[in-house]
Amino acid sequence: MSEPTKYIEIQGVEQTFKTRKGNFPALRDIHLNVAKGEFITLIGHSGCGKSTLLNLIAGLTTPTAGVLLCADREIAGPGPERAVVFQNHSLLPWLTCFENVYLAVERVFGANENKAQLKARTEAALALVGLTPAAQKRPGEISGGMKQRVGIARALSMEPKVLLMDEPFGALDALTRAKLQDELLEIVARTRSTVVMVTHDVDEAVLLSDRIVMLTNGPAATIGEVLSVELPRPRYRVALADDPAYQSARKAVIDFLYTRQAHVEKVA
Repeated sequence: MSEPTKYIEIQGVEQTFKTRKGNFPALRDIHLNVAKGEFITLIGHSGCGKSTLLNLIAGLTTPTAGVLLCADREIAGPGPERAVVFQNHSLLPWLTCFENVYLAVERVFGANENKAQLKARTEAALALVGLTPAAQKRPGEISGGMKQRVGIARALSMEPKVLLMDEPFGALDALTRAKLQDELLEIVARTRSTVVMVTHDVDEAVLLSDRIVMLTNGPAATIGEVLSVELPRPRYRVALADDPAYQSARKAVIDFLYTRQAHVEKVA
C-alpha cells in the first residue's frame, strides 16, 4: 500500500485569542498538507503566528475554527506520535542527560517494555545525536548546543511520526547552529521523520526544507506562498553556497519577507 500524500492536513484553520483589549485574530484561513517524510519550515516576521501554528499541530492548543488531522485522525491534544523540540530545551537540571531522555522513553514505552529495553532505547537516542560520552553529565555541565542535542534526543527517543521544532537553534552561536543543522540533516535522513520547523533564518530554511511555508504579517496572518526547494539530498552547505537553485530559493524567500511583506515597526 502506498503511503498517504496527506499525512498532516490543516483545513481552514483559524486561531483567535481573547485578550484584555478584545479578540486578537492570530491566524486565518490556513490550508496546508504535509506528506509523510517531508521537511517543512514555517517562516515569517515576528508575530505572524508561526509558533501558534506549530502548537496547533502539536495539539497544545485548539483552533477557533477548522480542523487538523494527522494520519487521518483529528488532532485533539498532544500525543507521542508528535514530539516537540522548543528553543528552550526544558531539561530537568537535577537529572543527567541519560535520565532526561529516559523519562520520555519510560512514559511512552514503559507499559510494554522492561528496564533493559528502555535503557537500550535511551542509549540509542543519545548515540543518534552524538552524546554517548555526555550521558552521565547534568545540563549545567554541558554547552548550550549539547543541551539542544539532549532535547532532540528526547524527542527522537519516543519514535515520533512527526517532529515539531520551534526555532531549536535560535539561541545558539553561528558555528554551533551550523553544526546542529548539518547533524539534523543526517538524523532526518536516517529516521525518515516528518518534520515541521519554525525558523527566522532564511539560509536554515533553504538548507533543510523540502518546502518553505511563508506566512504573511499578523494579525490575521495566513499562508502567503509555499516554495518548493528543488535541491537533491543529501545536502552539503559548502557545495550549496554557489548552487544557482539554492541562490534562487534564497532570493525568493528574501523577496517575500523583505519586499512583499516588509515589516513596519509600530511606534507606540
